[in-house]
Amino acid sequence: MLTRVGRAVALVALLMAVCAPVASAHGGGDGPLRDYAARTWASMAAMTDPGSGLPADILNADGTTSVQTSTTNIGAYMWSAVAARRLGIIRDQELTERLTKTITTLEHMERFGDTGQYYNWYDHRTGAKLTAWPPSPTDEFHPILSSVDNGWLAVGLRIVQRSVPRLSARAGALYDAMNFGFYYRPDVNRVLFHYRPDDPAASPCCYDTVVSESRIVDYLGISKGQLPAKEYYGRWRTFPDTCDRAFQEQKPTGETRTYFGVPVYEGAYSYNNTKLVPSWGGSMFEALMPDLFVPEERWAPGSWGLNHPRTVAAQIHHGLVDAGYGVWGFSPSNTPEGGYGAYGVDAVGMDPNGNPSNEDRTLVDHGFAGCDGAGGRPAQPDPPPSAYTNGVVTPHAAFLGLRYAPRAALADLAKLQQYPDMYGKWGFRDSVNVQTRTPSGSYLSLDQGMIMAALGNALGGDVLRDAFAGRAEEHALKPVIGVEQFSVGR
Repeated sequence: MLTRVGRAVALVALLMAVCAPVASAHGGGDGPLRDYAARTWASMAAMTDPGSGLPADILNADGTTSVQTSTTNIGAYMWSAVAARRLGIIRDQELTERLTKTITTLEHMERFGDTGQYYNWYDHRTGAKLTAWPPSPTDEFHPILSSVDNGWLAVGLRIVQRSVPRLSARAGALYDAMNFGFYYRPDVNRVLFHYRPDDPAASPCCYDTVVSESRIVDYLGISKGQLPAKEYYGRWRTFPDTCDRAFQEQKPTGETRTYFGVPVYEGAYSYNNTKLVPSWGGSMFEALMPDLFVPEERWAPGSWGLNHPRTVAAQIHHGLVDAGYGVWGFSPSNTPEGGYGAYGVDAVGMDPNGNPSNEDRTLVDHGFAGCDGAGGRPAQPDPPPSAYTNGVVTPHAAFLGLRYAPRAALADLAKLQQYPDMYGKWGFRDSVNVQTRTPSGSYLSLDQGMIMAALGNALGGDVLRDAFAGRAEEHALKPVIGVEQFSVGR
């Protein structure tokens, strides 16, 4: 934990970092970033089956892997390979050979009906759909179709279609077959979390917050003409400032505006003397994963162009000042001692139960005044830094912040490298307990894929953004997302 003087120094560093130019981390940052990219790619190669071309969900530090993979993992491997080629880590022949195996396996994997949608979990060695969860085949397991996971697979396919000439037609055919309108529920103007074929009535509805990684489904569906433009405005920015929504983390401020015939409450939360639109859990990947592929800050300057830098600043402030960890970056990741946790900055998440930044679940409650007897509650004092024991920091969150706070991200990653066994031949371990200095024993293909995407863009001239967000996507999406104004000030 930092001392009072240390927190003051960290605050000065925070202000300098947030005021740094919004650009890729050039000028002294290329060397470390290139090393990060080479080692991260090595982990992706190590977790990928040489026959199927599919990555495992988990690579353990001893070189063993999980049986399962997901559609998101497969998409992440494909875009990581394209990034690795752009950065000169692999050559054209290796890129084509690797992704030929992946596309061939995808062409033979089971999909649902005529939707073009893949199931969520497969055996990464064979491409067979999982009907039981390894290593406990007796546990209840129901194959599902996940809208957001299929979305990330579609992103990978689109990037391959536009980046690997010999595979363009085959990747494009798989992409074109994917129907995201399948998940749309017009009665609520939103898309399903997932669809369960063996019991459709058990399919949960619906993604309801816009600061979510799931908005990639909106972008895909709208650009493919499978979702109406108004669907993007069916999600909450915050929940309304009414007593029937008093369960949320704090009382928002804002106003209602109408877009595409849909009234939208443009709510915002206050944090560290500024305003931002929160996610559900306060995590980095909810806010910034879609931004790896869609230039949201350019196409939507009145919303994402304001919110993304503030989200990164909130993560930095929490890590260096509120919690006094000395490092920052909070997002769902491995728990270093085992398992998986939904970590975040509780104060910038709407979840009333909190996605905390530590294993010991230190939470804040900024209250919701004026609703006595209807779920309202007074604000509670913020916990002191000493309360934040066993904090969990994940490197992929810092990489997601690279575009908006490059100096702070580079400094953070340099500190994370110093934790014992945290950085090695396969790049960064998935997370670290900053109190015990215990690193995760694993690498997750999803999180390594986000790191490769951020590095491909930073060092390769936005290679993945350009491959995914072409003229067709800009023509379809920019008029939709570009008109919105978040109520966060300037």
